[in-house]
Amino acid sequence: MRIIGGKYRGKKLISPVSDKVRPTSDKAREALFNILRSRMGNDFGKLALIDVFAGSGAFGVEAVSQGFASVALVDIEPKDLLKNVALLPNEKNKINVIKADATQKLHLNEKFDVLFMDAPYHQNLSEKALEQLRDVLKTNALCLIEVCNDEVCNLPEGYKLIDERKYGIAKVLIAEFIC
Repeated sequence: MRIIGGKYRGKKLISPVSDKVRPTSDKAREALFNILRSRMGNDFGKLALIDVFAGSGAFGVEAVSQGFASVALVDIEPKDLLKNVALLPNEKNKINVIKADATQKLHLNEKFDVLFMDAPYHQNLSEKALEQLRDVLKTNALCLIEVCNDEVCNLPEGYKLIDERKYGIAKVLIAEFIC
């Protein structure tokens, strides 16, 4: 596992110890950042990203490397992601690690332009979390929701499906939060 682009391109990340953590593949992360660029432009410098069920933190650390202004990493057990955050000590002011259950309401002072969510597969957690994230997303926030490719994820009211992509066993729903 490595950072695939930006300031820290090529930097190796620490793979999770727990088999419960399943990082998004390098190939899928690269494709998703290309999607972000095509929809939001090349300059991420004013954008805030929230990575929910952050696991290893690879997606959020990648976002910092690629120039996001701020990143919130939310996970119920942040032990693995803290190791990867520590690899970027010069960026600690851009990264907020939040130990929380994403299926419960988050009380944050920031609203986010981009959501990345990679909940444990086949546990129906994505829909629950999307309901709870309404208060932390900006209107028109771009949402990347990773699920297993055989999993059905019904987006709650207020989310509009734009596209769907498959990467190996993963399927990513690309949606817009319309409130």
